[in-house]
Amino acid sequence: MELSEGLPRLGLRANAGQFGLLVLVNAFVGAMVGVERSILPAIAEQDFGLVARTAMLSFIVAFGLSKSASNYLSGRLSDRYGRRHVLIAGWLVAAPVPFLLMAAPDWNWVIAANVLLGISQGLTWSTTVIMKIDIVGPRQRGLAMGLNEFAGYFAVAVSALATGWIAARYGLRPEPFYLGVGYVAVGLALSGFAVRETRHFVHHELASFDAIGVGPTQRELFWRVSVADRNLSSVSQAGLVNNLNDGMAWGLFPLVYAAAGVGIAQIGQLAALYPAVWGVGQILTGALSDRWGRKRFIVAGMWLQSAGIALTAWMHSVPGFAAGAALLGMGTAMVYPTLLATIGDVARPDWRASAVGIYRLWRDFGYAVGAVMAGLLADAYGLAPAVYTVAVLTFASGLVAALRMEETRPDQTDSGPAHT
Repeated sequence: MELSEGLPRLGLRANAGQFGLLVLVNAFVGAMVGVERSILPAIAEQDFGLVARTAMLSFIVAFGLSKSASNYLSGRLSDRYGRRHVLIAGWLVAAPVPFLLMAAPDWNWVIAANVLLGISQGLTWSTTVIMKIDIVGPRQRGLAMGLNEFAGYFAVAVSALATGWIAARYGLRPEPFYLGVGYVAVGLALSGFAVRETRHFVHHELASFDAIGVGPTQRELFWRVSVADRNLSSVSQAGLVNNLNDGMAWGLFPLVYAAAGVGIAQIGQLAALYPAVWGVGQILTGALSDRWGRKRFIVAGMWLQSAGIALTAWMHSVPGFAAGAALLGMGTAMVYPTLLATIGDVARPDWRASAVGIYRLWRDFGYAVGAVMAGLLADAYGLAPAVYTVAVLTFASGLVAALRMEETRPDQTDSGPAHT
């Protein structure tokens, strides 16, 4: 803890060491998802003979449902028991995942592994987000979220690229999942021995408020974040649709590429391109949203995602697929850290962690919605119509944000809190 006259100091510079450590931890969190990103659809087809897209994408449904519920619980648990304890628990839940995927004799084992992976991701990723918001203060939340999401999703890309290469060289199982064992070991060690608790920063930040009063109940807060508050509900629906299209991309894009004759190694490269552009771009977009405001990045980012998804369905070549993946990554980079920063703008410190958890519940519920919808549409009408449908929904989500959301960035000349 960085102290000034015995009190915690908010800000990136004052807490650079701990912030950097949390960024590193989140990289390992993201890398765990990357292990599956480029090869699990191929495993479904080749090892388990799954043909129906709905059945094949059931692993994403399991992941999305368990992660969304875990996100909600992580906010409440971190307020009650501390952020660090929840982070460590998340890594312990992840420990069996690579072993289950390596040894799976049938698809049900893969589903079980993804339930555990979703729970782990909700606990670990949500907690690193909450801890960074705790220590950075109101001025640089966009930059902080950009760095956090950069670490996570760039690691997804690197891990997807690595597992695609390993699978092409050594086979789909078990070798690619050895990486997951290493990720868990390092992530758990860092979280257990180096990460420090950040909940006391919240108490310090609350001192800057003239009057706190009684906070909302969980029921009132859930309604506020989900429906009643124009900004928070706009963020929640945009987050849901963002991960709806990410779930579709995770499950269907490798199949779209394979249908066009792309090999497993190149599929790994294409699967890595989208989160790589997304990850790197967030450093810039998160910081710029601190200066220019959140709304324009959210609206434009959703529309750019829509264009990238539609381009992928339209094209039938590796350069076209790469262009679609890059556009989707650029759009997601504009949206992802900005949505989280908006929560920090609006939510009061004493209920901010719970608000983040509720937003992330809706956001990651999008994985399940996207996988079910994309699978049903792909089985009924084919891959391209399923992808085009998701592109239309993504554009509509941006339109909702444009019409309903207000700008939430605190006034640049006002040093006081902007929370309600």
